[in-house]
Order: sequence, then C-alpha cells, then structure tokens
Amino acid sequence: MRQLRIPKNPLEHFPAAGSYQVDPPELALSVENLHKAFGDRKALQGVSFRVRPGERVALLGPNGAGKTTLIRCISGRVRPDTGSVEIFGRDFGKGGANHQLGVVPQDLAIYHDLTARENLLCFGRYHGLRGRSLRDRVDWALQWIALEDRAHELTSRFSGGMKRRVNIACGVLHRPRVLLLDEPTVGVDPQSRQRIFDMLDELSDLGTSIVLTTHHLDEAQQRSERIVIVDHGRVIADGNLQELVERTVGPQRRVTFQVLGQLPSLPAGLAWDSSQQRYACSVESLADELPEWISRVEQAGGNIEDLEVHTPNLHDVFLHLTGRELRD
Repeated sequence: MRQLRIPKNPLEHFPAAGSYQVDPPELALSVENLHKAFGDRKALQGVSFRVRPGERVALLGPNGAGKTTLIRCISGRVRPDTGSVEIFGRDFGKGGANHQLGVVPQDLAIYHDLTARENLLCFGRYHGLRGRSLRDRVDWALQWIALEDRAHELTSRFSGGMKRRVNIACGVLHRPRVLLLDEPTVGVDPQSRQRIFDMLDELSDLGTSIVLTTHHLDEAQQRSERIVIVDHGRVIADGNLQELVERTVGPQRRVTFQVLGQLPSLPAGLAWDSSQQRYACSVESLADELPEWISRVEQAGGNIEDLEVHTPNLHDVFLHLTGRELRD
C-alpha cells in the first residue's frame, strides 16, 4: 500500500473538532436573530429558527434570499454581525460544541488523487479520529455509502453520485449530532439521489438532526419534517407542510374538468380556466363534494371527458410567499 500523505485540509476554515460531551438539552440547533451585512447590502435581517434533536428540516429560499449567507454563518465560515448559533446549548461561534456539527458543502470537498478509503482516513484525522476508532469509522462509512468494493479506487474515476456519497461520508465520520448539507443531491442521477436519501434516513434513525438545502421542492416536501423558507434576509415561513398550506393557499383542492364542447351556462362556483382550457372549481372534501360537482356539470350540459384533482403542495406555498420559482 502506498504511503499516505495527508494534504492540506480543504475544510480548515471550519471550526476544529472538540472532545467533550454535553447532556442534550431541548434544542439541537438554535439560530437566534442573525444579522449580516456586506457594505450597504443586508444579507440577513434577524433570522431565527430552531431544530429539535433528531428532526429533519429543509431550508429553502430563492436565489439572493440570504440562504447562502445563512448557511455560512451556521457552519462558521462567516461571522454574523449580531446574533448567535447554539448547538445543544453551547455557543458555536465561541468554539463551543464544534465537534457536534457536521458540514457537507455543495462543492465537492474530496481529493480526486486519493482513493475513497484514503479520503475517509484524511477527513477522519481532520475530525480528530485516530487508531482503531478511525479505522472502524472508515469501514462503517464505506459500507454506509455502498462503496466497499471501490475503496481502493481513485475518486477521480467515480461518477458524480459516487463522489457525492464520499463527500457526505467525510462530513459525518466524527458522528456529528447536527448535520448541515448544502444541496446534497445536485447533479446526481435518480439512483444515486435515492441512495443518498437512504443514507440520510439511516442517520435520522440514529437521532441525527439534519438541516438540508435543496432546489428540489419535492425533496423538501417528501424528505423533511419541517420547512423553513427564507426571503430578503428574513424567515418568512416555518412549519410542516400542512401548517404552511393552511396559513397560505388554504387546504382546498382544485378540480378541473375537461368537457366535450362548451357549457351553455356555468353552475355557481365553476369557472373557465383559460390557461388549462378547462372548467375549474375548489372543494374541501372530495368524498362529499366531488360527486355533486360531477352531477352539476352534467346537468349543465357537459359531457365530462376527464377530470384532475390538484392538492396544494409546497410549490404552491413557495410561489404564494415569494412570488418566485425556487431557482429565480
């Protein structure tokens, strides 16, 4: 086996790992009243949110909303002008609980001229692991990311999804109790995307608190217990999907009917949707109201060829709150 030379740590700007343990208080992560300005531009204007132990939270925001600055403040890469970040009750900005946080950046932070195992050994040492503990964690990580059979292969030969999995493993070798992931599935194929979320499910089952950013609203909706939306440097929404729907667009389902020809008259509550070229109405209970609507359309002379039911989702909430698509 070739001699392993430990290169310069690409994450050296992150706080170093600690060695003490703390009894878990009520909150895993507490972000309180963060402000950050770059000259005259106010990137953060009093951002606050909390994460409970074992909770998975999606952090969303359109481009320019302040999300990137917020992520850097939480991870320690940027010092906020005012406010605090606490992990299990200890001030992260003052060096407390640094070892409790794991950070997986969007840009790949692995060495392409090293093998998967060598990368893991390097990052394990950066996190303070040594000896048998380091070897055991590397063995666990290779199994966790399903790359045991590729352990001695240079990562430069890996696919994008495989590199992402190694990147994530490097950020969790020290068993962080809070994990911050910035776009963990960007640029990967569907199979690798599913594998990454299976990995995160395993961490959640072990009690790890996870905060992830994503440009995929379906990921945020399906894979998170709570959603925090940031815009113009402020938190504009915080809650689970049902709560956000009820506070914004409302729980009513939208039903659209495609009929043969045009209705000579419209029943009350039914409207013509020119964008879809269909008739539309809103219902609160499909079981109670949909049969009645079908009857009304037929009685009005409509021969129904098709109908669709749209349930309010995170995309509707996001557009309602920001007026923009996630990537805008």
